[in-house]
Amino acid sequence: MTQNADRAGDRAYIRDLGRAFGGALLFSLPLLMTMEMWALGFAAEPHRRLVYLLAALPLLFGLAHYAGFSARRGLVNNLLDTLVALAVGYVTAAALMSIFNVLDYSSASSAVGQVTLQAAPAALGALAARRQLSDASDEDGEDQASYPGELFLMLAGALYFAMNLAPTEEMRLIAYLATPLGALGVLVLSIILLHLIVFEAGFAGQEKAETPLRAFLDFTLPGYGLCLLASLAMLWVFGGTDGHGLQALVANVVVLAFPAAIGAAAARLLV
Repeated sequence: MTQNADRAGDRAYIRDLGRAFGGALLFSLPLLMTMEMWALGFAAEPHRRLVYLLAALPLLFGLAHYAGFSARRGLVNNLLDTLVALAVGYVTAAALMSIFNVLDYSSASSAVGQVTLQAAPAALGALAARRQLSDASDEDGEDQASYPGELFLMLAGALYFAMNLAPTEEMRLIAYLATPLGALGVLVLSIILLHLIVFEAGFAGQEKAETPLRAFLDFTLPGYGLCLLASLAMLWVFGGTDGHGLQALVANVVVLAFPAAIGAAAARLLV
């Protein structure tokens, strides 16, 4: 009986692991096929890549707690899921970039740097795979997020969307072309959409709040603040803050915070 249970558990874990690879591919594919990310992998300063990877670890650990690619929970299991998801991210990124022939083999540090930048979003996808690639029956008994947990999930979604767009030249061009009034319009639109998508659109999984004003003060404004923080962090990692005056920096952050706000809203609906 015990052997049968062990075998069933092994089969379930293999299934979960396969789903994690699917989620890693799904979430990382846009970045894996982005030319700027190939270049930044070896052009970005080593200390920025290190900060990027170290900052990803608590983010992934939190996602392992609230989502996770397996049904196991607890401190040790969350830590194991985090490390396995990161390994899945590295394997997925290395394999696809090798197939695409975009790795720089001139030095080991260049190739490792390229894969490292891609591994974090792939690992995020691996951890979200169970929620997004499984049937509803797998979701029974999932952890419900507290208020800090809800804000954490918003930050995770904001970081993922900002991560996908911060390296691209298009984001910097939009910020360069934006007038002060246009940047203000983007800011206001970001806040409105963040609030409407989560609290007013009627999507499954939306947060129930006592009043729209309470929801706006408790979630929307703090959530948008996290979007600004996530945008600034991703711009710094990818060199988007270098050589800018205050006005240009604010424009870049506000423009990137627009997709980050959509990501924050989506994370609370989907994770």
